[in-house]
Amino acid sequence: MGLSTTATPEPRRLGAPLIALGLLLAGAWFLNLNAGFNQVLLLIVGAALGLTLYHAAFGFTSAWRVFITERRGAGLRAQMVMLALAVLLFFPALSSGSLFGTPIKGLVAPAGVSVVFGAFIFGIGMQLGGGCASGTLFTVGGGNARMLVTLLFFIIGSVTATHHVDWWFALPSFPATSIVQAWGVVPALLASLALFGLIAWATRVLEMRRHGGLEVPAPSEHQGLRRFLRGPWPLVWGAIALALLNYATLALAGRPWGITSAFALWGAKTLGGLGVDVGSWAFWQVPANAKALAAPLWQDVTTVMDLGIVLGALLAAGLAGRFAPSLNIPLPSLIAAIIGGLLLGYGSRLAYGCNIGAYFSGIASGSVHGWLWLVAAYTGNLVGVRLRPLFFAGERRAPALSGC
Repeated sequence: MGLSTTATPEPRRLGAPLIALGLLLAGAWFLNLNAGFNQVLLLIVGAALGLTLYHAAFGFTSAWRVFITERRGAGLRAQMVMLALAVLLFFPALSSGSLFGTPIKGLVAPAGVSVVFGAFIFGIGMQLGGGCASGTLFTVGGGNARMLVTLLFFIIGSVTATHHVDWWFALPSFPATSIVQAWGVVPALLASLALFGLIAWATRVLEMRRHGGLEVPAPSEHQGLRRFLRGPWPLVWGAIALALLNYATLALAGRPWGITSAFALWGAKTLGGLGVDVGSWAFWQVPANAKALAAPLWQDVTTVMDLGIVLGALLAAGLAGRFAPSLNIPLPSLIAAIIGGLLLGYGSRLAYGCNIGAYFSGIASGSVHGWLWLVAAYTGNLVGVRLRPLFFAGERRAPALSGC
């Protein structure tokens, strides 16, 4: 189905939005009874993230691929806007240690061999799987059946890595370091903003050199409230909304937005149900992980938000008139989804997170490992882009995967 040109969605296209709203309401009711109102708010934040990712087509994978292959940098510049706003919000709050009366902490992790290798293979997986962590979830919600395969093997790769991470984490690394704590708020802000500005400037220079001008966004047939509800949004809307919603996550959860820890948890609970003693693995003996493994899934913040992302994207796809799942997946593309999903899952655990938990939230937390993740993952994307023609024959620009 194409995008409707009528002022309101056709009746036959109202099914997806109504289903999404119904599931969100049912989920909110269940969570309020069994987990508390804070989990309801996190479900809503997750849904808002899914709607934003879909309507803005805010994809990390496609933004990096288009820059690598065509030197078009609008997506990368939007990421720099997102990060700039995030650090302006996060750094003062993290320095104080609380936000609106809630104790908070950033996602700060060691920077070492496991991060370099994990982020590198995650970068390859982004291009083969067709999406990052956030891209996988919002495209699944948007009706992309191929991304269900990527998600399944993302989960398998994640839980497999939890059996091995004690070996990986024992490899050489620098201690977990936050530049907010090491340098102070103002120097950390100035350094971060300068790097964001430098990256944005470099993408602009390279795009101008290749094309003689910057790419002009396609005009939208919708304006005002109708554009907000049905999309597509300008990239800058998505950048601002993602930064604000991550800040809301920090206030509600006490830590920034993450995605992939839930995938490992889902896999571990499945294996546990099949009789595998995952609780004996070193990863699941860490107190926080052991607590998550023992508790119901609806008490897990990341699980609740991930489901919210899927439902928010389903709502957005339905409002846009674009929810049209298809099971027609060519075999090479299916193989790429399997390999990509495994690399994404395994790499995210080794690197202490994904494009959200390590890159977005890591850098927003002032973590040095977030910057190391960016360099290693971008290098992996360079390799992944060159491997794509093996699975997507004859492509110049990657097949559209809802902007992921």
